[in-house]
Order: sequence, then C-alpha cells, then structure tokens
Amino acid sequence: MSDAKWYVVHTYSGYENKVATNIEKAVENRKLNDLIQEVQVPTETVTEIKDNKKREVERKIYPGYVMVKMIMTDDSWYVVRNIRGVTGFVGPGSRPVPLTEQEVASLGVTTREVVVNFKVGDSVKVSDGYLEGFIGTVETLEPEKDLLTVSVSMMGKDVTVELGLAQVEALD
Repeated sequence: MSDAKWYVVHTYSGYENKVATNIEKAVENRKLNDLIQEVQVPTETVTEIKDNKKREVERKIYPGYVMVKMIMTDDSWYVVRNIRGVTGFVGPGSRPVPLTEQEVASLGVTTREVVVNFKVGDSVKVSDGYLEGFIGTVETLEPEKDLLTVSVSMMGKDVTVELGLAQVEALD
C-alpha cells in the first residue's frame, strides 16, 4: 500500500468530475482497489458576488486535471489512460511522474481519517454553516463521501439537509 503515489491526469476541461467518476467505476468493475486507491478533483469554496448577491460556490483549483493515488503498473496505467476524457498523464513523453510529498501538500490534496462518533438515528448538533446551532436526527451516513443527511425541525416542519461530516457533532 505504501507504494502508491499521487499522479496528475490531464483531462478535457469541464470533464474532471466525469473522469474521476469513470475511473472510480472502472476500478470497482475491474477490482483494482489495491492498485488505484483514491481519485480527487481538488476544489475550493469561494464567495461570488453576482447581481449584488453573495453565494458560495465550489471551484476547481486546477481545471483540466484529476489527481489519482495509485501504484503504477501496466494495468493501472492502461485503465486510467483509456478513460473517456483523459488526454494523458502529466510527465515527459508518455512516462507519468509521481508528485513529491511537498507537491501533494501544496496542491491541497489531503488524505484525512474521518472519525464518526454517531450513527443513523442519533441526535446531532449542527456546528457549522447556515443551520449552526440546530439539533437534528441523522437519516443517512456516507463516511466514504464525507456526507450525511440530517432531519432538522424548522418552523414546525421537518427538513432534510445534506451536510459534511465536519459540520455536525454528536450530542453527549
């Protein structure tokens, strides 16, 4: 597992998320989880002001690129290289060059372990975002996607919202 390194895959602009999804599907279908471990499209949240309205939007930090953590073999190279929308790996000629640890850190590609101390049906407090302070019940939990849905009571109605795992905390 420690042989896996981050590589940069060049894609058609606008196809980054589709390419990432297709790589993940190919890995699942061909059972290559040991070779291709993680796929990311680095994004940042920025505030846009349009028509005098502020709104938060996710923007790709590196349009046209997808980061893939993989063990480079002929099989893993072939699978990634032949995904629709991929134009190649970044590196001289056709030789992919892995990123150094410093490059990985500066690109914003982070691998973090998520510890979830609550389960479906538990009550949680929203600790971040526009619902901060609200108490809700966990409806679904997807730690691999860093998501959960929480049912929150607002103005007498139950509203289901999708939140990031870091936006909630368990009630003691």
